[in-house]
Amino acid sequence: MSGKLRRSTEAEAAALASGIRLRIIRLTTFEAMTNKELSDRLGRDPATTLHHVRRLVDTGFLVAQEPRRGARGAKEIPYLSTGLSWRLDNDDTHAVAVNEAMLEAYLAEIAEADLTRTDATRLVVQVPDQDVGEFKRRLAELLEEFKSRPRDQAAERTAVYVSIYPSG
Repeated sequence: MSGKLRRSTEAEAAALASGIRLRIIRLTTFEAMTNKELSDRLGRDPATTLHHVRRLVDTGFLVAQEPRRGARGAKEIPYLSTGLSWRLDNDDTHAVAVNEAMLEAYLAEIAEADLTRTDATRLVVQVPDQDVGEFKRRLAELLEEFKSRPRDQAAERTAVYVSIYPSG
């Protein structure tokens, strides 16, 4: 979300236009997970999950890590997010589908969250047209600042969902 965004390709935008794939990207942001671990976490069939994982690998959103041996001695390949989704901008052609997928992923994740530990806020502001770009940029800079801080392995993960829309 910094000034270093580039336009997504057709394949990248199509890969991001799936709530389940966005959840896979989020789950693998800080630790590599195998297809089995992902399918268990998402409550999905392993074959379906593998289809999504392969699509994310093919488009550069996930990268395979060194194979490891599972509990039964089978070879497992863990996958880690590359962070690419954070560096892309989707043009108007793809923005609606990607935004719908983000909302779908958010709703699935918040449904699993402990709502006693969830802080939700709604706000309507009146921002003049000439200031909307500044408003969005400053929000993006704040998110980028916290995303760029060194990782603290002991810290709990915190998820943020932001949506800016006309409130007619």
